[in-house]
Amino acid sequence: MAKTSEPTIIKKYANRRLYNTGTSTYVTLEDLAVMVKGEEDFVVYDAKTGDDITRSVLTQIIFEQEGKGQNLLPVTFLRQLIRFYGDSMQGLVPSFLEYSMTSLTKEQEKLRSQMSEAFGATAFEAIEDQVKRNTEMFERAMKMFMPFPAGESGGATNSGSDASAAKKGQSESGELDDMKRQLEEMQKKINQLTDKS
Repeated sequence: MAKTSEPTIIKKYANRRLYNTGTSTYVTLEDLAVMVKGEEDFVVYDAKTGDDITRSVLTQIIFEQEGKGQNLLPVTFLRQLIRFYGDSMQGLVPSFLEYSMTSLTKEQEKLRSQMSEAFGATAFEAIEDQVKRNTEMFERAMKMFMPFPAGESGGATNSGSDASAAKKGQSESGELDDMKRQLEEMQKKINQLTDKS
């Protein structure tokens, strides 16, 4: 649906169903979250009383997202926010939070590029490099368990290839032993860390 200057009207009925008057369809809180992320403005009215309940519906969306494990609001922040209810500073909090979020939104692209420069390129390259090495070691280990290399049958082979196969098997066995040793060392370190906590 094309963005217009007028916000889309959503009506909430007694059965808790939400109706998008712009598309003439029932929607869910998830649909409204998608609209918010797409910067599509909407207002939610109680269908029976006509009251504007946008704030409570947006709060429900946040509650749903937090319930799914997408924790964005730190517990400390929530506690501080609750303390402001009924406080003499309560009137200043909404405008302060709105200003802070607007500033963050304006600066998010700059922050993203700075984060990728600081951590992104080198971190992703290091991870990618480690994944490649692990994959190669895994492939070599798997070849040890295959009785014949791909494309060869179990028929007669010359003694030269038998000798080279034996050498290859020994080197791969040594690499597998190295992998086992490294895994054991990592497990010991993990156990030490869990014992400390």
